[in-house]
Amino acid sequence: MLVCCILPKASLAGDSVHQSWLVTTDLWGNPSYQALELDRTGTRLSGVLDGDKLEGELTGKVVRFVVTDRRQSTYVYQGTLSGGTIRGTADYPDSNNPKVRVKHAFAAQLLPERPPGPPRRHEFKPTDYSNEFTPHRKPVLTIWPGDSVHTTTIDSGGVDEHGVTRALFGNPQIGPFYVGGANPGDTLVVRIVRLRLNRDHADSLDSIVGRALVPGLAATAAELGKPVRWRIDRANGTASPETPSERLKNFKVPVRPMLGGLAVAPGFGSPPISTGDTGRFGGNMDFNEVVEGNTVYLPVLQPGALLYLGDAHALQGDGETSQYALETSMEVEFTVDVVRGKSISAPRVESPTQIMALGQAGSLDDALRSATFGLTQWLMQDYGLSLSEVAQVLGSSVQYVVANLAGRSVGVAAKLDKSRLAGLVPVASER
Repeated sequence: MLVCCILPKASLAGDSVHQSWLVTTDLWGNPSYQALELDRTGTRLSGVLDGDKLEGELTGKVVRFVVTDRRQSTYVYQGTLSGGTIRGTADYPDSNNPKVRVKHAFAAQLLPERPPGPPRRHEFKPTDYSNEFTPHRKPVLTIWPGDSVHTTTIDSGGVDEHGVTRALFGNPQIGPFYVGGANPGDTLVVRIVRLRLNRDHADSLDSIVGRALVPGLAATAAELGKPVRWRIDRANGTASPETPSERLKNFKVPVRPMLGGLAVAPGFGSPPISTGDTGRFGGNMDFNEVVEGNTVYLPVLQPGALLYLGDAHALQGDGETSQYALETSMEVEFTVDVVRGKSISAPRVESPTQIMALGQAGSLDDALRSATFGLTQWLMQDYGLSLSEVAQVLGSSVQYVVANLAGRSVGVAAKLDKSRLAGLVPVASER
C-alpha cells in the first residue's frame, strides 16, 4: 500500500530532508499523476516535478513552490500540509493561451521510503481484482527495484484454485503494484521467476477465431464454441481433454504455463482500458513466451508504473486460435527492476536464447509494422546499429510469429536468436 508519514520538522535550520510524493492534479476533471522529488533545507524547498526543476518554501504548514519547465513556463503550487498529504491549488498557464492562467486543485501524497537492507520477497494474497488497466485504482502494494512478489492468480472467468468465483469474468487482474522510483520515460523490467499450476483442470473452447477462418470453413464452424474441460496432470506436466472423443482419447500435450495478462497503467489522456485489450502498455497480450525464466520489458507511462498481471494459461498455441487457451489459476513469482531514462515503443520479451518485440494493433499488417519497429528500436538502442545495419540483420535473421488472434486487437512478435547477435558489441559495453 502507499504508506504516508508526517513530514519531519527540521530541528536545525541546516537540517536536510528528501522525500518522494505523488501529485494528483485535477485538469478539468481529468486526474494527472506526477512524481515529485522534494528536498528541504530549513524552510527552503527544491527538487523536481516530472523532471522539471522547482524552488519554494515551507512556512509553517503552508507549502509553496514554483516549477519551471523546459520552455520556461511556470507552474505555481500552494497548499496546506497535513500529516502525509498536501492539498491546495496549482496555478497553470492555459494550454491554449499562455498569457492566461488557470487554477486547478491538487493533492500530494507522501510515498514510503525504500526500506534499508537488501531487496525483499513479498507474499501477497489478493482480495480483489481489476477488470481495467487504469492509473486510478489504488495500488495493492508498494515494491522496489530488486524486490520479488509471490502471489496467485485466478482464471479468465474469475475462478480460483478451489473452484470458487472471486471476480467478474473477462481476465480479472491482480494489482496494480506501485514500483518505487519508476517514472514515465523509464522501462519496467519484469522477470518471471516461477509459474506453477495450482489446480488439476483448465477450461477452453472447441472454437476457431474468425480471423483464422476462410469463408467456406466459417459456415461449418458456426457449430463450434462449446466448452472443453481439460484434465491437468501436474505430476507429469501434461494436459488432456477430460471427456475426449474417440479419436482424441490418446491426445495429450505438455503444459507450458504462461501469463496472458501483463501490463502497466496507460498514460495520461487514456481512459481506463479493458483487461481484454492491448496496447503499448502491454495488456491482454496472450503471448506464449511470457513464461517462467523469461523477462518482459514494458514502458513506464505513470509514476510507479502500476503493474497488473493475470489471465494464466496452462498452455496456448500461437495466436490463441480457440478464443480461450487452457484457462486456469496459477502460483506466480516475479521480480521487478527499472531501467532509468530508457523509453521503448512496445512490449519486449527476452528469453535465454531470443529477443522478441511485440506489436499489437487492429490488423495483422499494423501489428507486423509495430513489431518490426520495436525490434528495430531494440537493435538501435542496445547495439547502436544504424537503420541500414538493422535492415541487414532483420533481412537475414528475423522470425515472425502470430502472438494473438483472439482479441479486439491482434499481436505479432518479431524474434531474433541471440546467437545471431553474438558478434555485436552492446552499446553499454563500449562505455
